[in-house]
Amino acid sequence: MYEHFKGSVSEKVKNTVERGLVKRFAESIGDPHPIFIDEEVGRNSRYGNNIAPPTFPRIFDAGKIDGLNLPSKGLIHGEQKYHYIRPLVVGEDIYCWTEVQDYYEKTGSNGLMGFLSVKRYGEDSDGKLIFTEEAVTIITEAVRKAMKV
Repeated sequence: MYEHFKGSVSEKVKNTVERGLVKRFAESIGDPHPIFIDEEVGRNSRYGNNIAPPTFPRIFDAGKIDGLNLPSKGLIHGEQKYHYIRPLVVGEDIYCWTEVQDYYEKTGSNGLMGFLSVKRYGEDSDGKLIFTEEAVTIITEAVRKAMKV
């Protein structure tokens, strides 16, 4: 189904670590740690500013891969891992892109399922890698039927 997308890479997209978004994100995940939301704590930290929660890159635009169209509902979140070189600092620009790592299928008790593995990257304006995010999305038999594949 998506085998031919292996190795495909999106364009880089500029994102900004905005203070208001960091605060709302921290509150929405139930982690209002002062390093995320208190400006004085951020100024006095070793980073000199507030930082974003570890899962914050999930809201970044990491580009589109032409033709890779997934449905907006019915997918299963299989796995997600983050690796950081350093934290994301409020106010900085991050350039993100996506690469399709793998696609494979397995038959389970509910029919044929597809497993799409993607890796997202984020780097600073100097081209230095800050983080990677690896995610697996499961496409169930029911979703496949709705997609008519």
